[in-house]
Parts: sequence; structure tokens; C-alpha cells
Amino acid sequence: MPDDSAMLEKPSVLQAFSGLSNDESGILEQADRFAQAELYPLAQRMDDEEWWPTEIFPKIGATGYFGVTAPEAYGGAGMDIFTSGLILQAFGRWNHALALAWVAHDNLCLNNILRNANEEQIRKYLPGLCKGTSIGALGLTEPGAGSDALGSMRTTARREGGHYVLNGSKIYITNGPVADVLLVYAKTNKDAGAKGISAFIVEKDFPGFKVAQKLTKMGFRGSQTAELVFDECRVPAENLVGVENNGVKVVMSGLDLERAMISPICLGIAERALQLALDYAKQRKQFGKTIAEFQMIQSKLADLYVWVESMRLFTYQTLRAANVIDENEGGRGDIHKITAAGVMYVAETLNKVLNEAMQVHGGTGYIWESEINRLYRSIKLLEIGAGTTEVRKMIIAGELLRA
Repeated sequence: MPDDSAMLEKPSVLQAFSGLSNDESGILEQADRFAQAELYPLAQRMDDEEWWPTEIFPKIGATGYFGVTAPEAYGGAGMDIFTSGLILQAFGRWNHALALAWVAHDNLCLNNILRNANEEQIRKYLPGLCKGTSIGALGLTEPGAGSDALGSMRTTARREGGHYVLNGSKIYITNGPVADVLLVYAKTNKDAGAKGISAFIVEKDFPGFKVAQKLTKMGFRGSQTAELVFDECRVPAENLVGVENNGVKVVMSGLDLERAMISPICLGIAERALQLALDYAKQRKQFGKTIAEFQMIQSKLADLYVWVESMRLFTYQTLRAANVIDENEGGRGDIHKITAAGVMYVAETLNKVLNEAMQVHGGTGYIWESEINRLYRSIKLLEIGAGTTEVRKMIIAGELLRA
């Protein structure tokens, strides 16, 4: 007789195609249920009003969806980057603005501190970040330093006794208006170029730190974005992360992971767009029948499916590659090339998915309040953030030619 337990463990065809294990599928399904129940109801108001729901981060933390890669001793889940990506994918399906806020907090801030900070810093900051009672952010980009974030950095830090004094500004900082803890980069040696950069943990109440302005965006509107100013901002010397003038190591340890973690947001949005297009095609009637019965619409739906599944495979394989690197391997070699290629491909493919899903909706999709319109306005950020498409191509070509 067949073993019933073995039959229960047998993956479905779709699961086998995706390459997910039973545990991984379960994590994705649980995160999807949570996101649909708790995050989706917030999405419309967040987009309409650029509103931030103050209660949601503690709720996410209480459910165990922060500190995914952090050890349980610090309040984390003790899991891996791939698991983080699955959670992010599910969040991206139902509220991509909160998904972006989540990744800035959990990956760019919390995981970077975990990988690079000392034990005292980790014990001080990780528990609150894991609980969601503290909100994290990363401060790298500056008004005059986008793609050349390191070489053109103007924010400085000088040592004065037991403090570093920071002066300068950062812009386009996700979670900036609401962040409690920020990982900030500044020049500690102005004459050493990128080799003179250091990393600091900055708290929002440190004297000399302020949010200069909250920025209003075309898409991802509920995700809070700001320009930050450091005016003689005094940061305790013990908040230096790693070694002075060695902040590039901290940057590079996180950049490839950041690119790997942008892809699941794209995938989640694409999955939702495909579902919306299918639902609309089956209910919208023209010329006496649903538009799903027209071959041109069927062609679009077929294209959408193939694009989404190709995004899924590239996203998952990139995340699996990111799982095996340590903090000394980022910013060069195969992982640098793979993560740049992954985010370039899925972002460009998402552009095609959203364009055709919008076309299926016709005039309905052009209305601001429609969900597909909200998704459509997310296109450009994903081709710009974490390095533009052009920078991604430079990385890929550079690694190919270096090999």
C-alpha cells in the first residue's frame, strides 16, 4: 500500500517547476495569507494619501516577519536570504509599498548591522528592529551622488573626542521620515576617495539630525521617502560600524543582497498583475462575450504567464546564489554579476507585464484609483533603484570581461 505521509509530501507540478521545497512553499503561503489579510487593506489609502500606518511594523514583527536572517537570540527567525525573498514576494503581491519599506528595514538596515556590526551594537539595536518597534533605514545616496554613490559622496564625519560629527545630506531614503535607526555612510578621510568612507549607526534623536523633507513619489507612494540632513550631528564613537575608513566593505557586503532582494518585489507585483488581468478579462464583456474569448486578449494572457514564470525562476536562482556568500564576498565576482543580471531582467520584464496587463484593462486601468494603475506606477523605481539598468549592465559586462 502507498505511504500516505509520502503522498502528502509529494510536490505539485507547479511547486516542482518552481523548485520550492515543501517548507519553502509553506512559508510563501503563510506570508501570502498574512499579507492579504493585514497589508492589502492598507494599500489603497497608502497610495491615495502617502499615508504611513504606524501600527503595521509592530504587527509584522509580532508575527515573526522581521529579523528573518537574525539568530533567535536577538529576536530573529534564524533563517536565510532565500526565505526573506519568499516573504518579500508575498508582501509585494498585496502591498508593494510596504514590501519596499520592509526590505529597507529588514535587509538594508537590520541584516547589514547583523553582518557587519560588533556584538555590543547587535545586542543594542537588533531586538527592537526584529520586533518592529524600531524602524530601520539605510543612508547612502546623496543629492549629487546617485550611481556614483561612493566616489561622489560629500557627507563627512570628523572625530571629536568620544563622538563623530556628521555634516551633509542624504536623499531618496526609503523609511527616512519614520526611521528610528539608520545605517549611514560618511567620509572620514576626504582625500582618500571611496577608501575614506566609514559606516555609522545613527538614531533619529541624535542632536543635529533631521528630516529635511518628505518626498512625494509617482509610485510606491505609501513607502515613506525623505531627504535627510546632518548638521553637526553628534554620533557616539561606539556607533562606528567596523573599522574607520573601511565602510566600503560594509557597502559592498550589502549591495548584492539588496539587488537580489529587489527581484522578489518585482515578482510579487507581476503575479498580482497577471491575476488582475485574468479576472478582468473573464468579467469584462464586449460585443456580447467576455474579452477573454478574444484571441488577442488570450495572446496577451499567454505572454503574461510566460514572463511571470521566467521572472520566478531567475528570482529564485539569484536568491539561492545569494544564500552562499558571506560578508567578504560582495561587490565582485559571480555574485556581483548574477544579482545585477537578476534585477535587470526581472525589472525589465515587469515593465512588459504591467504594460500588457494595463492594456487588458483598457480605460479602466488608466483611472488612478484602479489597482492595476497603482501597480503600473511602480515600474520605473524598479529600473532605477539599487543601481539603474545602465549600471547593472556595466556590472555584468565588467565581470564578463574580467573573467
